[in-house]
Parts: sequence; C-alpha cells; structure tokens
Amino acid sequence: MSAQPVLPEMPEPGERAGAEAPTLPAAARVVRAAREQVELVPRSLEEAVSADHPARAVWALLERLDLAAFYGKVRAVLDGPGRPAADPRVLLGLWVLATVEGVGSARKLARLSREHDAYRWLRGGVPVNYHQLAAFRTGHRAELDGLLSQTVAVLLHQGLVTLRHVAQDGVRVRASAGAGSFRRRASLERCLDQARARVDQLAAEAEHPDPTVGRREAAARERAAKERAARVEAAVAELPALEASKERQRKKLARGRRERVAEARVSTTDPEARVMKMADGGFRPAYNVQVATDRDGRAIVGVEVTNRGSDGGLAAPLEEQVAERCGRRPNAYLVDGGLATRDDVTALERRGVTVYAPTEAPRVDGGRAATDPRPDDTPEVAAWRARMGTDEAKATYRERGSTAEWTNAQARTRHGLRQFAVRGLERVTAAVLLLALTHNLLRWWAVQP
Repeated sequence: MSAQPVLPEMPEPGERAGAEAPTLPAAARVVRAAREQVELVPRSLEEAVSADHPARAVWALLERLDLAAFYGKVRAVLDGPGRPAADPRVLLGLWVLATVEGVGSARKLARLSREHDAYRWLRGGVPVNYHQLAAFRTGHRAELDGLLSQTVAVLLHQGLVTLRHVAQDGVRVRASAGAGSFRRRASLERCLDQARARVDQLAAEAEHPDPTVGRREAAARERAAKERAARVEAAVAELPALEASKERQRKKLARGRRERVAEARVSTTDPEARVMKMADGGFRPAYNVQVATDRDGRAIVGVEVTNRGSDGGLAAPLEEQVAERCGRRPNAYLVDGGLATRDDVTALERRGVTVYAPTEAPRVDGGRAATDPRPDDTPEVAAWRARMGTDEAKATYRERGSTAEWTNAQARTRHGLRQFAVRGLERVTAAVLLLALTHNLLRWWAVQP
C-alpha cells in the first residue's frame, strides 16, 4: 500500500490560528499577517476620497440643482417636535452614486454607506438605514421628474441638448415577480379568501398573545399578512381591464382561432406587471420602458413606463412629454417600426415634427413598393412613406442606433437596468426617473471644465 500524505494538525477551537504554523524553509522570508496590532490612523472623510472621485462630482452637481420640492416634504421643522430628518440631498446623492455603479438594492446601499469611503463621504455622518433609502427612492416620483426637467433645462442652456433630432426606443425590463405568481380569477378569489382569513386570525391572536412569540415577530407577521391581502386585492382589481383586453383580442381573431387567447391572469406579487415577449424570444413578467434621447447631447429628455407589451401608440405621448419638458418640440423624431403606427405618424407630422421610421418591406410579387401610398393613408403618412425612400432620410434614421439604443445599452450594462427591485408602476417609474437623472448628470459632468 502507498503511504498516505501527512496533513498538518488543525488548531483546536479557541487557539489562535497560526500560533503553531508549520516551520518554513530557512530561505523563505515573508511578512506574516498581524491582525491584532492596534492602529491609530488620524484621517478625515475629506482625506479618504480623492479629488477626482465621482462622488465629489455627484455632490457638486446636486448642489447646483434646486431641491426645494424634496425639502418641502420634510415634516420636521424648526421649533417643532420630533428629531431632525436626514438631508434629502445626502439621500439623493447616495442613490445617484449607487446608480452610477449599478447598485439597485437599498440593503446593499446601506451597507456601502457604512463601509465604503466614497459613500461614507457622501453620507457625512448622516444616519441612514435601508428602510429610509428604499422609501426615499420610491416616494419622490414627482420630485424626480421635476429634477430631470431641471437637468434638461441646464443642458439646453449650455447647448448640449438641441432637439434637432430626438430618438425614442423601448426596452422591456424584468419585473420583480415570478411567472408562477400569475393566477386566474378563480384562483385569485381563493387566495383573497385565504389572505383575509389569515389577517383575521392574526388579529384574534393579538387579543390573546402567545407568550412564545415576541412582540416584534407578531407585528411582522401581521404586517406581512396585511401586505399580502392588499396585493391580492389589487390583483383582483386589475382583472376586469385585462379581461376586457382579452375579449377584444378574441373578437379580432377568426372564429376558429379565438380559443388560442389565454384566460386573463394577474400576478399576486406585482399586480401591475404583465407577461411580455423579451429580447431573447422568451416570455416573462416585465415593464415596458420608453426613453427619448437627444441625438447631439445624448441626454434623456423623456421617460415613460407602461405595462403594455406592444410599442404601438407610444410615440406621440412621449413626444408630447418631451415638448412639455423642454418648452418646444423636436425638429425630427426617430422611431423604429414597432412605434411607427399610422396614427402616431399623423399626429406627429401635424404637430410640425418630421418622422423618420422604417416603412413596411416591399412586396416580392411585383406589387406596391414600401414607399407607395396606401388607399387609406392620410396625407401625412403618404409624405412619410415618400420621404423614407430617399437616401437622406435613410442616413438620418441610421443615427437612431447610436442615440436611443446607446442610451438603453448604457442603462442595462452600466447602470444595471436588467430587473426591477421594486414593484408597482408608480415605484418602477420612480426608479427609471432616478436612472434618467443619473444619466443626465453624467452627461452634464462630461462637459464641465
């Protein structure tokens, strides 16, 4: 039999690891780890962060913006009761830096604000926790929208945003819900009965508390049961609109194909999420994020989040938002074929906006070409078809790839927009507005002297 290798003995529990370390060869000279040495390192937070760190740029840019809307929601006032609130500029700065680095978890951000020098510098000793950070991100949708308008106004003033060409593109982002959470009406009604029964059960137990269950645990159980019941009630409330949509789909199909339309289902985890076809061809719960980007400055000038799986009909509303945010309409609007419905093309052209979008492929049997007008086309649609047959229009449309698609690629690869960590259309929109604000601050930073 071959000899077995002799392994060094492991230290007993309680013994200091390394106290009986194996003897090293005489020729080996190394510096061993000494973790029990007491160190006195006098250093301020200012010295911990380099002068060119992005955290300093984030704070400098936020100091130049008007955050009165954020401070207006602070309930603690001078000579009033209660302890002071955390500075909204600090909380916003933490989230902007986290978005720059692709961090989307409030728990991870709270940990970074304790351990990472850059986040500690931004925090500046302000006490924060993950509940506070999560509530701040999702509870200021209107304020974030106003702040996005401020950044667009600054970029317009500096000439970075020109609105000569604006490109719109959509991306479907995975929702914080699983495919197994979608249920039909009968199953939802059973879940609602069970959730309400659970709430009643916990309410009855509160009158005669179990001595083996702590007060905090009992309160957590009751809170979770109420949240579950609220989500299921919201899912039941979403059913009628979804069932009406399914019925319209059935009426459009031929008699023999109507049975292919599945019964309406809603998620009990995120009732406002919808199953959509993703970029890889699969179907998953998601939200449809539409972003309008200025070609010259590559800054985001419009954001819209919807739970519609189709892009049709979303171009004209977002262009209207761009006009309201910027004070004037873009000269040209670049969209892909899914967004270029004839109704939207007509509406945009009548507003004085030139549309650049691909037309249908020409028929291969020698029929009409892609640029030929259709009998039911409006004059605006007919003019768009003829324009897209020119080389100049095709060259203009090709700029869309380096504008809107570049913005979405930045959001997904750099800022982590792959799956939402929040639920509900309102909170998801707030998260997207925060990302758009971060994107514009980076563009603003890029042109600073």
